Amino acid sequence: MAGIFSFKCSSCDEIHEGSPSFACRAPDPYLEQSKETQEAGRLTDDLCWYEDEDGMHYFIRVCLEIPILGVTEPFIWGVWVSLSKANYDRYVETYDSPDTTVQYFGWFCNYLGYYKNTYALKTQVHPRAENNRPFIELEETDHPLSIDFHHGISIQRAQEIAEKIMHR
Repeated sequence: MAGIFSFKCSSCDEIHEGSPSFACRAPDPYLEQSKETQEAGRLTDDLCWYEDEDGMHYFIRVCLEIPILGVTEPFIWGVWVSLSKANYDRYVETYDSPDTTVQYFGWFCNYLGYYKNTYALKTQVHPRAENNRPFIELEETDHPLSIDFHHGISIQRAQEIAEKIMHR
Protein backbone atom coordinates (compact mmCIF):
# COMPACT_ATOMS: atom_id res chain seq x y z
CA MET A 1 0.00 0.00 0.00
CA ALA A 2 1.33 3.44 -0.94
CA GLY A 3 1.97 5.62 2.06
CA ILE A 4 1.39 9.05 0.54
CA PHE A 5 -1.16 10.16 -2.01
CA SER A 6 0.14 12.67 -4.56
CA PHE A 7 -0.77 13.71 -8.07
CA LYS A 8 0.06 16.22 -10.78
CA CYS A 9 -3.04 18.38 -11.17
CA SER A 10 -4.45 18.48 -14.68
CA SER A 11 -5.93 21.94 -13.98
CA CYS A 12 -2.95 23.85 -12.53
CA ASP A 13 -0.03 21.51 -13.35
CA GLU A 14 1.15 21.55 -9.71
CA ILE A 15 2.02 18.50 -7.64
CA HIS A 16 -0.41 18.05 -4.73
CA GLU A 17 0.78 15.78 -1.92
CA GLY A 18 -1.18 14.16 0.88
CA SER A 19 -4.65 12.68 0.83
CA PRO A 20 -7.26 15.28 -0.08
CA SER A 21 -9.19 16.94 2.72
CA PHE A 22 -12.00 19.45 2.27
CA ALA A 23 -14.24 21.06 4.88
CA CYS A 24 -17.66 22.67 4.86
CA ARG A 25 -17.67 25.84 6.96
CA ALA A 26 -21.19 25.32 8.32
CA PRO A 27 -24.23 23.09 7.94
CA ASP A 28 -26.11 24.00 4.79
CA PRO A 29 -29.45 24.46 6.61
CA TYR A 30 -27.78 27.14 8.76
CA LEU A 31 -26.33 28.88 5.69
CA GLU A 32 -29.81 28.89 4.10
CA GLN A 33 -31.28 30.86 7.04
CA SER A 34 -31.75 34.62 7.15
CA LYS A 35 -28.99 36.71 8.67
CA GLU A 36 -31.24 37.40 11.66
CA THR A 37 -31.79 33.68 12.31
CA GLN A 38 -28.08 32.97 11.97
CA GLU A 39 -27.17 35.79 14.37
CA ALA A 40 -29.70 34.56 16.93
CA GLY A 41 -28.15 31.09 16.74
CA ARG A 42 -24.58 29.96 17.22
CA LEU A 43 -21.85 28.69 14.92
CA THR A 44 -18.43 27.65 16.24
CA ASP A 45 -15.72 25.48 14.68
CA ASP A 46 -17.44 22.35 16.00
CA LEU A 47 -21.01 23.18 17.05
CA CYS A 48 -24.01 24.93 15.55
CA TRP A 49 -27.62 25.57 16.50
CA TYR A 50 -30.39 27.89 15.43
CA GLU A 51 -34.14 28.26 15.80
CA ASP A 52 -36.55 28.84 12.95
CA GLU A 53 -40.29 28.40 12.42
CA ASP A 54 -39.80 24.62 12.56
CA GLY A 55 -38.11 24.75 15.98
CA MET A 56 -34.55 24.23 17.22
CA HIS A 57 -31.88 22.58 15.06
CA TYR A 58 -28.58 21.16 16.37
CA PHE A 59 -25.44 20.24 14.44
CA ILE A 60 -21.91 19.02 15.06
CA ARG A 61 -18.87 18.93 12.79
CA VAL A 62 -17.60 15.45 11.91
CA CYS A 63 -15.23 13.69 9.52
CA LEU A 64 -16.35 11.49 6.65
CA GLU A 65 -13.37 9.33 5.71
CA ILE A 66 -13.46 7.71 2.27
CA PRO A 67 -10.83 4.99 1.77
CA ILE A 68 -8.51 5.50 -1.20
CA LEU A 69 -7.64 2.07 -2.55
CA GLY A 70 -3.91 1.40 -2.25
CA VAL A 71 -3.26 4.50 -0.09
CA THR A 72 -2.81 4.59 3.68
CA GLU A 73 -4.65 7.87 4.43
CA PRO A 74 -8.31 8.38 3.46
CA PHE A 75 -9.96 11.20 1.52
CA ILE A 76 -11.50 13.31 4.31
CA TRP A 77 -14.57 15.49 4.14
CA GLY A 78 -15.16 17.81 7.12
CA VAL A 79 -18.95 17.93 7.19
CA TRP A 80 -21.86 18.60 9.53
CA VAL A 81 -24.61 16.33 10.80
CA SER A 82 -27.79 17.18 12.66
CA LEU A 83 -28.50 15.53 15.98
CA SER A 84 -31.55 15.32 18.18
CA LYS A 85 -31.53 17.69 21.17
CA ALA A 86 -30.86 14.79 23.56
CA ASN A 87 -27.88 13.56 21.52
CA TYR A 88 -26.55 17.08 20.98
CA ASP A 89 -26.76 17.79 24.72
CA ARG A 90 -25.00 14.50 25.52
CA TYR A 91 -22.31 15.25 22.94
CA VAL A 92 -21.73 18.73 24.39
CA GLU A 93 -21.67 17.40 27.97
CA THR A 94 -18.99 14.84 27.07
CA TYR A 95 -17.10 17.07 24.62
CA ASP A 96 -13.88 17.23 26.67
CA SER A 97 -14.03 13.54 27.63
CA PRO A 98 -15.96 11.82 24.85
CA ASP A 99 -17.62 8.49 25.46
CA THR A 100 -16.21 6.49 22.55
CA THR A 101 -18.54 3.56 23.29
CA VAL A 102 -21.66 5.43 22.15
CA GLN A 103 -22.97 6.30 18.71
CA TYR A 104 -25.40 9.03 17.73
CA PHE A 105 -27.82 8.92 14.83
CA GLY A 106 -27.46 11.96 12.59
CA TRP A 107 -28.56 13.36 9.24
CA PHE A 108 -25.87 14.48 6.78
CA CYS A 109 -26.30 18.26 6.42
CA ASN A 110 -24.04 19.38 3.56
CA TYR A 111 -24.17 19.33 -0.20
CA LEU A 112 -20.83 18.13 -1.53
CA GLY A 113 -19.73 19.66 -4.82
CA TYR A 114 -18.80 16.39 -6.49
CA TYR A 115 -21.79 14.26 -5.47
CA LYS A 116 -25.43 14.91 -6.25
CA ASN A 117 -27.88 15.46 -3.41
CA THR A 118 -25.90 14.33 -0.38
CA TYR A 119 -28.21 16.18 1.97
CA ALA A 120 -30.11 14.08 4.57
CA LEU A 121 -28.22 10.81 4.17
CA LYS A 122 -28.48 8.71 7.34
CA THR A 123 -25.34 8.49 9.48
CA GLN A 124 -23.97 7.05 12.69
CA VAL A 125 -21.67 9.44 14.58
CA HIS A 126 -18.73 7.94 16.47
CA PRO A 127 -17.00 10.19 19.04
CA ARG A 128 -13.20 9.94 19.23
CA ALA A 129 -10.82 10.51 22.11
CA GLU A 130 -8.03 13.07 22.42
CA ASN A 131 -9.88 16.07 20.95
CA ASN A 132 -10.29 14.43 17.56
CA ARG A 133 -13.49 15.20 15.67
CA PRO A 134 -16.01 12.38 15.52
CA PHE A 135 -16.18 10.27 12.40
CA ILE A 136 -19.36 9.14 10.69
CA GLU A 137 -20.51 6.01 8.98
CA LEU A 138 -23.00 6.41 6.17
CA GLU A 139 -25.94 4.04 5.97
CA GLU A 140 -25.33 1.60 3.16
CA THR A 141 -27.47 2.68 0.19
CA ASP A 142 -27.13 3.00 -3.57
CA HIS A 143 -26.15 6.69 -3.25
CA PRO A 144 -22.71 7.23 -4.90
CA LEU A 145 -21.26 8.77 -1.70
CA SER A 146 -22.39 5.76 0.33
CA ILE A 147 -20.94 3.38 -2.25
CA ASP A 148 -17.61 5.25 -2.18
CA PHE A 149 -17.61 5.21 1.64
CA HIS A 150 -18.26 1.48 1.89
CA HIS A 151 -16.12 0.29 -1.04
CA GLY A 152 -13.40 2.94 -1.36
CA ILE A 153 -12.32 4.96 -4.38
CA SER A 154 -9.46 4.60 -6.81
CA ILE A 155 -6.50 6.95 -6.81
CA GLN A 156 -7.75 8.32 -10.14
CA ARG A 157 -11.21 9.04 -8.71
CA ALA A 158 -9.66 10.73 -5.64
CA GLN A 159 -7.66 12.95 -7.99
CA GLU A 160 -10.75 13.71 -10.09
CA ILE A 161 -12.78 14.71 -7.02
CA ALA A 162 -9.93 16.80 -5.56
CA GLU A 163 -9.37 18.64 -8.84
CA LYS A 164 -13.06 19.42 -9.23
CA ILE A 165 -13.30 20.81 -5.68
CA MET A 166 -10.01 22.76 -5.82
CA HIS A 167 -10.72 24.33 -9.23
CA ARG A 168 -14.46 24.84 -9.31
